[in-house]
Amino acid sequence: MKSKIIALSKNEEFKNLLSQKKISNKYVTIFFGRLINKDKTKLNISFVTKKKIGNAVKRNKIKRRLRNIINEAVKNISINYNYSFLVISKPSMLNNEYKNIKETLFRDLEKIK
Repeated sequence: MKSKIIALSKNEEFKNLLSQKKISNKYVTIFFGRLINKDKTKLNISFVTKKKIGNAVKRNKIKRRLRNIINEAVKNISINYNYSFLVISKPSMLNNEYKNIKETLFRDLEKIK
């Protein structure tokens, strides 16, 4: 059964996550924490790419890659649904292979328990 992935919607949710825990690597920075009134059966995650990275085509490519990696992570590794996630990408994502990015993100997501 595929789990439903929901994006963060309220400004307070973003601000709350930015003040909580974070893990960083050379591709992304992942902010995570517990949010009030969150559905525990669904994965609450949002992806952010800054305008400095490039035009809309490049930014959307990064977001598509991240969405695909998270969908695979939900199927293959255990992700804590009690947490909400905010994934902020870095410019190094554009120039690297999908496989390397996926391995690094899987490693970081497994650290979050």
